[in-house]
Amino acid sequence: MFKDTKLYSILTNKCPHCHKGQFFKSKHPYDFSHFGKMNSECSVCGEGFERESGYYLGAMYVSYALNIGLGIGLFFLMVMLLKLDTLAFLFTFLGTVLILFPLNFWLSRLIWINFFVKYNKKLNK
Repeated sequence: MFKDTKLYSILTNKCPHCHKGQFFKSKHPYDFSHFGKMNSECSVCGEGFERESGYYLGAMYVSYALNIGLGIGLFFLMVMLLKLDTLAFLFTFLGTVLILFPLNFWLSRLIWINFFVKYNKKLNK
């Protein structure tokens, strides 16, 4: 049930077209020797991942939205529920954003390409 969704492609670093090939060269976002390196195309279906110049600039909007969501959730938890100081929230938020940067980078690019590439179920049969 989960395999045929966009969420599967995003969370498992798979090709948005066939859900089989790897999108990034590394298996996880915290492999700094291969940070940000994407495969040029899917090894299974041949879907190209390197679009026109500037294509992934749109992923910055997705990254911004992910960070805003994180900030709102963290603010609600720390300031509204736990009644902690706003300054404590600010430092915690900044630290969390820095720690989660590689994951945010991955997710934003995967989400962005999944907006534009349709999954083909026929490739998995």
